Amino acid sequence: MMKKLLPLFLFAMFIGCKPDHDQVPYVPVDIWIDINLPQYQQYLFPVGGWIYITGGSRGIIVYHKSIDEFVAFERHAPFNVDQYCQVVVNDDNVIIEDPCSNSQWVITDGSLVRGPAAKSLLEYDVAYNNPNIHIFN
Repeated sequence: MMKKLLPLFLFAMFIGCKPDHDQVPYVPVDIWIDINLPQYQQYLFPVGGWIYITGGSRGIIVYHKSIDEFVAFERHAPFNVDQYCQVVVNDDNVIIEDPCSNSQWVITDGSLVRGPAAKSLLEYDVAYNNPNIHIFN
């Protein structure tokens, strides 16, 4: 019986170890932002405002979602990650787009609108204690 299960077990392990070409690399993030500082105030103070910041794998988008809520998304596109494409916020300030694949996500929650990507944007944890935003993983 054990001889029959061993090939099946090895096959299952081989399938489970397949590299994921849509997995954004893990980079430790621990960033503090004071939204009262001039370089952030005009972009993050109003609800609906956003800014690109340095950090993560390819940068981070910070979005002011509601009066007391911010979200932060990795800019490394979650499609063909080995191409190192960096997502950008469209002129409408609602859609985030991957210029390499034309995949699109909503800025409010990072959910996928249009593929070929199959994943939402990588979202970082955000804690807000006015006027400080803590972005971390």
